[in-house]
Amino acid sequence: MTGIRTWLSAVAALGLVVPQLIGSHIATAAPAGPEPGALVSVGSLPAELSLPGVAVAEKIEYRTQWRSGEPTVATGALFVPEGDAPDSGWPVVAWAHGTTGVGDDCSLTTRTPRSDVEKMYLGHWLDQGYAVVAADYPGLGSEGLHRYLDGKSAANSVVDSVRAARAADPSLSDSWVVIGHSQGGHAALHTAHIATSRAPELDFRGTVATGAPANLESAFTLGVPGFPDPGLWGLVSFSGYLFSGVRDAYPDVDIDSYFTPAGQEILDQAEVLCYDDLDAVAQSVSIGDLPARPMFEGELPAVLADYLAVPTDGYDRPIFLGHGIHDVMVPIPLSAKLASDMTASGTDVDYRVYMAGHFTAIERSMPDTTPFVAGLFAQ
Repeated sequence: MTGIRTWLSAVAALGLVVPQLIGSHIATAAPAGPEPGALVSVGSLPAELSLPGVAVAEKIEYRTQWRSGEPTVATGALFVPEGDAPDSGWPVVAWAHGTTGVGDDCSLTTRTPRSDVEKMYLGHWLDQGYAVVAADYPGLGSEGLHRYLDGKSAANSVVDSVRAARAADPSLSDSWVVIGHSQGGHAALHTAHIATSRAPELDFRGTVATGAPANLESAFTLGVPGFPDPGLWGLVSFSGYLFSGVRDAYPDVDIDSYFTPAGQEILDQAEVLCYDDLDAVAQSVSIGDLPARPMFEGELPAVLADYLAVPTDGYDRPIFLGHGIHDVMVPIPLSAKLASDMTASGTDVDYRVYMAGHFTAIERSMPDTTPFVAGLFAQ
């Protein structure tokens, strides 16, 4: 850890960190109470939305909460490996997925098949002898608009998905970890922050987060009209998803006043288009075309801090944080600052950097994340 602290300090000193400023048939389950994690329904998952080589592939609906505490029903998928469960039950990997979009058509358990990378990654964890529970996040395939990068709401749904999955399948252990990449890395870190307090009846062991966006609350306040293109892939699309979610979560704040007509159109399109389609539309728009006024003005900085910020302390289980040095979607200085702040606060974080891009960091990190997770379950 000393070497990591030294390296992170050097990164900060050099000024490289961001400045501080699915199933067609649904069987109704037993009547569910209003408590978070209560199972509402369980049914089979269509083959095109499943994973190869699993004994169980089910869609679950369950009760959870938005960040405000307002109740809602979310969806997710449960995958159980083939073979006999251990005597203590299948250890659980709660998977927090990356960006798909925010509309219902972008849900991974109702309409949109998982990518080949995600299938590979989830198949790896199944092969290790873990059940996989994959939450959709509130509003994604369920009531309301999915609020992109609303870490608190996503965390509620991830924790509650594990509760619901155990109600759907008694072969699951109460021991679990959370693993996430990209948007899912952000969700996984928020999940880690509340896991033991939200579900003390479960045995939460720790976290793997790769390619996780952090410190975005500072990065986006740098936005001004005409801001030069920083060369990040998907930035206009991600901005559309983010601010459509912020607009929905804070209706009393005039979010549209920060955007030009072109920017407002991107936000509106973001509410209905999944990532590939939105990114095609966004190709004709520059990031500097979006702001109508500086993002550091008015209420927006405080709103973004409340909505986006990843906690740097208060974790009670180990965290593995990995990032690709060639990532041009989520640049590495964002996680470098997070790791530095976590280390300074005494958080048990293992930060690893890989010669990889955004997606290849998943596979490049597996020789490290696999024994890390095995060690968490062996404790």
